[in-house]
Formats: sequence, C-alpha cells, structure tokens
Amino acid sequence: MKIVLTDHGFSSIDQERALFAAAGHELVVAQCKTPAELIPLCRDADALLVQWASISRELIATLDHCKVIVRYGIGVDSVDLQAAGERGIPVCNVPDYCIDEVADHTLALALALARQIPQTDAAVRAGTWKIMPPSPFAAFRDLTFATAGFGRIARAVLARAKVFGFKLAAYDPFVDDASFAALGVRRLGAAEVLREAGILSLHLPLTDETRHFLNRDSLATMRRDAIIVNTARGALIDTVALAAALTARTVGAAGLDVYETEPLPPDHPLRVAPSALLTSHTAWYSAGSVPELQRKSAEAVIAGLRGGALANVVNARFFPVTLRTP
Repeated sequence: MKIVLTDHGFSSIDQERALFAAAGHELVVAQCKTPAELIPLCRDADALLVQWASISRELIATLDHCKVIVRYGIGVDSVDLQAAGERGIPVCNVPDYCIDEVADHTLALALALARQIPQTDAAVRAGTWKIMPPSPFAAFRDLTFATAGFGRIARAVLARAKVFGFKLAAYDPFVDDASFAALGVRRLGAAEVLREAGILSLHLPLTDETRHFLNRDSLATMRRDAIIVNTARGALIDTVALAAALTARTVGAAGLDVYETEPLPPDHPLRVAPSALLTSHTAWYSAGSVPELQRKSAEAVIAGLRGGALANVVNARFFPVTLRTP
C-alpha cells in the first residue's frame, strides 16, 4: 500500500522506511505543506503521515483510498477531523510520547520565572549587582501551582511541582473527583483557578471553547504577581492581550513555548514585553523523544493499514466501537 509522508523536519526517516518496508508498504516523501501541493500526490494514498502540513477538507475530499491519517505529535489542529470522519478516515495522534520532556520544560520555565532568574541575569549583564532580586517574590511553599487541564502532562507537571513544595490545584471539568483526590490535587473551577494560581500552567486541548482561554478579561481576574506557563497549544492565549498585561504589570510573568503563529512574528509585542521568557516550541525535545515519536507514528500507520482496532483515534465519534481505543 502507498503511504505519503506529507512533510517532516527530521534529520533521518530511516526508521520509518525500515518499518514500512518490513510491512510491505511503499513510502512516498512529499515535503509539501499546502493542500494544492498535496492533492495530486495523495489522491491514491492508502495512508497519510503528517507533521506540519494542512490536511484540509479540500484535500480530504480527494482521498479515495485513504484508510488512516497519522500526525507526528499530540496536537491535531492542522487536520480537519470532521471532514476525515465523514469520509470514514480515522485520524490518530501520538499522545504518549515526550510526556517527561514537556513536563520538565514546563517546570524549568515556571521555576526560572518564580525565582526571577531571567530578570536577575539581565541585571547582572547590564552592570547591576544586588543581593536582592529585582522585586519581591514568595517562597514556593506559599504558592499554588495550578494547571488548567489534568491529563497526562498536567499530572506529570504537578508531580514535579509537589517535590518543590508548592500547593497543588487543577481545573478540568472532564476528570472525576476521585482522580484529583488520588493525586492529592485540589479541584478548582475555571474562575477559581484564574483567581488563585500563583503559577498557572496550561494543558488544555485547543477547541472552540478553549481558544483564548486567557484573554483580556480572564487575565484581568488573575493575581498581579501570577506566572503563566504555556507548553500546550499557542492559541489558548490571546498573546497580544498577554503582552499588554505584562507591559502594564497586571500579571507577573509568562513562560511560553507555543504561540498562535509560529514562528513568532518579528514585530510581535511579546518579544519586548517585560518578564516574558520565550522558547521556540522545543519543550517536546530530547535525544530520545525524536526516535520514539517517529517509531510510534509509523507503527500507528501500519496498524491503520492492517485494519481493526486502533489506538488514539482523535475523531473516534465518527466510527463504530471497533475503531475506538482498545
């Protein structure tokens, strides 16, 4: 069967080639990102393996043989899930890789900002030597470290935060009380988590309901010294509103690894906002996470071509029980 790898940024795809060859499948590497480029290449594809390409309704309408679409990674914002479901094509992601890496990066951003390390570093480089930090800050034991979302990564983040003595809390309307209690995490509502968090780390999926979860109005309800961390989806935050709040010092600081538009535009106000610690979508990375992602993605494609039950079908509501997560 024909597998089209729409695009990728890996140094090597030898692992995928070997796995597909062993399964008897043909791999076509397109290195295209737009539907117009991909339509002629994908029309007869039996599977798509995608990194950043836009898999639009227009493209999906031309997929007459496709049995599965797999995205390298966790987010599936670039795939029209409804259009794929309507055509009977399951879309799978890889939600169980880089959990530790993202949790570590999240804590790194949060701890650096909570101890004002970037600000102190800048002061030292500018010639200022003071044994007091730029502004007062609380001890970790006196801060509530809260997550918006309580899935795999959020739980890994909170487990790390617990070691540093933070008080733990989370908001997630889809998780039962017993799960919160089992991990010793205080359950908060959406308004409460904004109001109480000393550090608020975002771990929500991006949906119509969660887009701009943090906006001008919700930011205004947060503590003036609150630290915001986002290693999830860029559009969870109205980043222009966040830059304005940082500049006005109505929120304390922000550590961001993801953005509404990537790369972050050169003229974006976040680039000059005070107390903004910015990384370039690197939270997922370690030397081990890259081959793990590539292997799991390729295995998901092979499983989809084999037929039967599939794990991690993100548009599962369109399919019978046999296609849901085993």
